Amino acid sequence: MLRRTALSLVVTALPVLALSACGGGSGAGAPPPAEAIAQAKSALDHAAGVQLHLVGKDLPSGNVLVGADGTLTRAPAFDGTIAIKVLGATAQVPVVSVDDKVYAKLPLTTSWQTIDPAQYGVPDPATLIAPDTGISRLLTATTDLKKGDTVRGGKDNKQVLTTYTGTLPASAVAAIISQAAGTFAVSYTIDDDHRLEQAAIRGRFYGADTAASTYTVTLDDYGVTKTITKP
Repeated sequence: MLRRTALSLVVTALPVLALSACGGGSGAGAPPPAEAIAQAKSALDHAAGVQLHLVGKDLPSGNVLVGADGTLTRAPAFDGTIAIKVLGATAQVPVVSVDDKVYAKLPLTTSWQTIDPAQYGVPDPATLIAPDTGISRLLTATTDLKKGDTVRGGKDNKQVLTTYTGTLPASAVAAIISQAAGTFAVSYTIDDDHRLEQAAIRGRFYGADTAASTYTVTLDDYGVTKTITKP
């Protein structure tokens, strides 16, 4: 009887101990920073596509990128909406980027037009999935990497998420927003499947004489497929 009682206590305690180990802490069970970053870059570079959500905070005046939502595919291509601030007003602009051309339905228009996104202070969204110039390039350009806490998160708290922090040079960020100046503080959240879930980047995106802004990129639905064509 005593042996059965002791065994029952052990079996009951095991799930609790497992959850406690991943519930929060120093990230002792996660890969070292350099290894985790390399794995996250590989996972993104080999994904057929991802869903992207981008939001900006503390943005300066002028023509700036406010946010974006859409599907990125390996073509490379993008289909979604980009929010831009022009003359103090924010506009939600439907955008398709495919075959090295960007098409948009600009405010007060009803038809698709070919645009140069640089005129609006935004990158070609399709390039955000490119291994050499996109989001994954930022991962391996990061210096002073440090591992942070590991917590449970995601749907039904089933994922184990680890935070890594570091510093990005303007040269890396400028591949996405060309006016980037100085250094940037960055925080990455990587799951236990080695996928980058979120990147929060803070610095002077729009020139050395502007205040620091933050862009937070969230990626999910790794492997999503979508045929994106010229509108």
